[in-house]
Amino acid sequence: MDISIVVPLFNEDESLPHLAEWIDRVMKEHGFSYEVIMVDDGSKDNSWKVIEELRQKNPCYKGVKFRRNYGKSAALNVGFAHATGDVVITMDADLQDSPDEVPELYRMIKEDGYDLVSGWKKKRYDSKLAKNIPSKFFNWTTRKMSGIKLHDFNCGLKAYRLDVVKSIEVYGEMHRYIPVIAKWAGFSKIGEKVVQHRKREFGVTKFGLNRFVNGYLDLMSIMFMSKFGKQPMHFFGLIGSLSFLMGFVALVIVCALRLCGRIALTNSVWFYLSMLFLVFGTMLFLAGFIGELVCRNSSTRNTYLIEKELVD
Repeated sequence: MDISIVVPLFNEDESLPHLAEWIDRVMKEHGFSYEVIMVDDGSKDNSWKVIEELRQKNPCYKGVKFRRNYGKSAALNVGFAHATGDVVITMDADLQDSPDEVPELYRMIKEDGYDLVSGWKKKRYDSKLAKNIPSKFFNWTTRKMSGIKLHDFNCGLKAYRLDVVKSIEVYGEMHRYIPVIAKWAGFSKIGEKVVQHRKREFGVTKFGLNRFVNGYLDLMSIMFMSKFGKQPMHFFGLIGSLSFLMGFVALVIVCALRLCGRIALTNSVWFYLSMLFLVFGTMLFLAGFIGELVCRNSSTRNTYLIEKELVD
C-alpha cells in the first residue's frame, strides 16, 4: 500500500464528508493505493456515525473510537499502530489541512529520501494574539533546544516513512514534538514543506491557551528523556555525587575546626549546611537509582479504552 492517512478528530461530523471526498479525489487522480484511519477521540456529536457511513461506502476507510477524550497524541499513537502504508500522512479533520499537499509530501519521502517531512503553514488564518505570536515563540524555543531547523513543529500535516511511526511513541501532549522524538530515535533526515493553511469552515478550535504551558513542560520532558531517559543515573547520580562530596568535605573541615577549638559544632551554620548537602546528595543518588529501575517501563502509559473499531 502506498499511503496511510491518519486523521485524529474530535467533534468534526460536519467536516468529515467533505474531507473524505477531497481525499478520495486526490488519491484517484494520482493512482495511489491508500487507507484512511480516522481516530475518534471521544466525540460527543455524530462523528462516529459519519465514519461508519464512510466505511460502508469505501472499505479504504477505517475507524477507531475512544470511549472518552484522551487527546491528539493518543489518537495519533493508535493511528500509527494501525497504519500499513509505505508513507504515513497525518492531517487534521477540520479542513484546514489540504489533501492536495499529499502527492508532494509522498514524493519527498519516497524520492528525496526524507524520514519525516513537516508542513509549514507560512501564511496562517488564526488569531495573531491567541495563536500566531505564541506559536512563533514556541517554535523558536523548540528550534534552539532541539537543533532541528523547522518553522512549524506543531503543523498537523506531516509525512513519515512507515518505520518512523513504528519506532516512536507519542503520549501526553507530545504530538507537538514528533520531529524531536523522531530525531532522538535516530531518524535525522527531517525536511519541511510550505503548505496551505485554510480557514476553518465548520466548528471551533479544540485547543486552548493551556496547550502552551503543557507544551513547554513536555518539551522539557522530551529533552531530558533524550539525554538521560535510558540512564537517569547519569543526571541524578552526577549531581547527587557532587552534592554528597561537597557536604562530606565541608563536614570534615567543620569537624577539624571543632577539634582545634575554633568553633562550637552545633552552633555553626556550616555544620548544618554540610549535613544538608550530604542528605540532598544521597536523595538524588537514590532517585537516579530508582529511575534506572522504573524508567519508561509503565505498562499502562499508552493504554486507551476503545469502544469500537473498523480496521479489518
